[in-house]
Amino acid sequence: MQTADFDYPLPEELIAQEAVERGDSRMLVVERQRGEVHHQGIRDLPQWLKPGDLLLLNDTRVIAARLEARRTTGRRFEIFLLDDEGGGRWKGLVRPTSRAHPGEELELSDGGSVRLERILGEGIWDLVFDPPMDVDRLDRIGATPLPPYIQRPEGPSPEDRERYQTVYATEPGAIAAPTAGLHFDQAQLGAVEAAGIEIARLTLHVGIGTFRPVSVESVADHRMHSERFCFNEETAAAVNMAIGEGRRIVCVGTTSARALEGALAHGGDRVEAGWNSTDIFITPGYQFRGVGALLTNFHLPKSTLLMMACALAGRECMLEVYAEAVRERYRFFSYGDAMLIV
Repeated sequence: MQTADFDYPLPEELIAQEAVERGDSRMLVVERQRGEVHHQGIRDLPQWLKPGDLLLLNDTRVIAARLEARRTTGRRFEIFLLDDEGGGRWKGLVRPTSRAHPGEELELSDGGSVRLERILGEGIWDLVFDPPMDVDRLDRIGATPLPPYIQRPEGPSPEDRERYQTVYATEPGAIAAPTAGLHFDQAQLGAVEAAGIEIARLTLHVGIGTFRPVSVESVADHRMHSERFCFNEETAAAVNMAIGEGRRIVCVGTTSARALEGALAHGGDRVEAGWNSTDIFITPGYQFRGVGALLTNFHLPKSTLLMMACALAGRECMLEVYAEAVRERYRFFSYGDAMLIV
C-alpha cells in the first residue's frame, strides 16, 4: 500500500476552525454490511446502538503542552512537551530545532528555565526543567496544544482550553484531544445510558504517534510511536465479559480503538488491567480483535487515523464516504463533525 492511496481532495473552508456546541454536531453513519450512509446528528447516536453494547471512552485529559522559551538575547523558541520522564525531565519538540544547541538553557515566562540536554532525532529533545515541570505549572504558563490547521494568530483562546477537552476528561497526560469525545455533553451520555448501553472508560494519553504525518511513500515503512494506556480493573472486566458474551464494543475515537486492539494483542485476546503501551499500526488488512463499531471524526488525508477507518470499513468505501461528506459540506478534523462506522 502506498500513502498516496489514502489521499483525498478537501476544500480548505471545510476544516473546522471553531467547535459547535456539544451535542450539535452532524453525524454521518456508515453501515458497512449494507453499503449505506445516513446523514444524522450526534444526538441520534442511541438509535444506532443496542442494549448490551459497551461504549468505550478515553478519559485522558489534554495538558497545556505548548510553552514559549527564550534566550537572554531575546530569541524565541516553542517547546512542545511530549512525555513526562519524571524528576523534571521531559521529552519534547523544540522549534526551530535547527537554531537550538545541546546544553543551552532557555528562560520560561515564570522565571524558571529549561535545559536542552540532547537531541534524539525527528526534532525531539531531552529536556530538563528547573524547577520541575508538572501539570499545575503547565496550566499557569502553557497553552492549549491545538493542531496547526486550527488557525489562532493570537494563540489559543480561553474557550479553546475548555472546548478542546472532553466533559469526562480526568487523567492528565495527552498532548492532543481524543476528538470523537468532544461531541458529547452530559445529557448525551445520559441518553446513551438510558438506552441500556454500558459505558466504560480507559485512558490512552494521546501522543505524537496519533497525529504525526506519514512522510514515507510506502505505508509499510511508517514507524508508529508508542503510546501509554491503562485499563482499570472494572473496565478490563467489562471488556472481557463483552467479548466473552459476543456483545459489541463501540469505541469512541481511534485512541480508544487503538488502546483496545493494543491491549488484546498484548494479552492474547483478553484485556489485562494496568498500564501498558502500544505502537500498533492499524491499516487495511488488519483483523480487529475487539472493535465492533467506531465513532470518529473526519481525518486528515494520508493520516494513520484515516488508515484505521479504512481498515474497519474498507478503503474504497471510506474514500467514497469522504467524498460524500465533502459534497454535503460536513466539517472536518478536530473541531468538525462525527462519523459512526457500524
